[in-house]
Amino acid sequence: MAQFLGALCEFVLALAVIGTGVALYPVVTRQNEGAALGYVCGRLLEAAVILVGVISVLSVVTLRRNSAAAPGPDAPSLVTAADTLVAVHDWTFLFGPNFVLGANTLVLAALMYRSRLVPRSLAVLGLAGGALICASATAVLFGLYEQVSDAGTLAALPVSAWEVGLAVWLLAKGFTGPAQCPEPNTVERWEASPETVGGHSLAPR
Repeated sequence: MAQFLGALCEFVLALAVIGTGVALYPVVTRQNEGAALGYVCGRLLEAAVILVGVISVLSVVTLRRNSAAAPGPDAPSLVTAADTLVAVHDWTFLFGPNFVLGANTLVLAALMYRSRLVPRSLAVLGLAGGALICASATAVLFGLYEQVSDAGTLAALPVSAWEVGLAVWLLAKGFTGPAQCPEPNTVERWEASPETVGGHSLAPR
């Protein structure tokens, strides 16, 4: 039962990761379209890695049930397959919520820092948290310490504070400065005010 509850929570997490990227894309694309697209793709990759881990855990439950229900010469191979799937989950837990999360945090925090859509102190926290979680994941990858350890937990605190702080700020204050979030250039906008858009690629030739 606990495994299914955990899998459900991770599935909800994957949906939230995708939702965050989709919700922020219209805002951050006005600052840097390429970086915004990269952020959305990174969130999709993060969600995909999480889902791979979820499927691995559920597969382990199935294999263990089968090995318990049908003991015999195939039982050791089922246990080995289950251990393999547990290892897959452990690696997805490292690469998804650590490496990919860190990269996504760096991209979003950099966009927020440049655009001033949130206080720069909050954006700096995101930059520091993203860099630290990537460094911690690298240390875990090379066996310097375990991911679930005091060092790993401390390394994850800044990025956690960034995510909570960003959510609280946006709920309480929203994005700061409408002038910092201009409307995208379109043909209609050029026709209405060509002197504002200037020689934009959408302007009629």
